[in-house]
Amino acid sequence: MRVKCVLCDTVENIDSYSLLAKKLRKRRVQTYICPKCSERITEKTNERKQGGNFKLYEEPQRDPHI
Repeated sequence: MRVKCVLCDTVENIDSYSLLAKKLRKRRVQTYICPKCSERITEKTNERKQGGNFKLYEEPQRDPHI
C-alpha cells in the first residue's frame, strides 16, 4: 500500500496487510506520518518538556455526582 506523509509529502510503501494499513483504510480521516517525521516531533517535544516550555492542557476533573 502506498501512503504519503502529511508533513514532508514523501510517498512510502507499507505492507498492505499490516495493522497500520488496516487502520488507514478503515478510518480515512486518520493521517499517516512517516517514522522520520514522527521521530523529529518526539525529539522536539522532549526538548520542550525538559526546557520548561511545555504545558499540558488537561480537561478539568468533573464531580461525577453533579
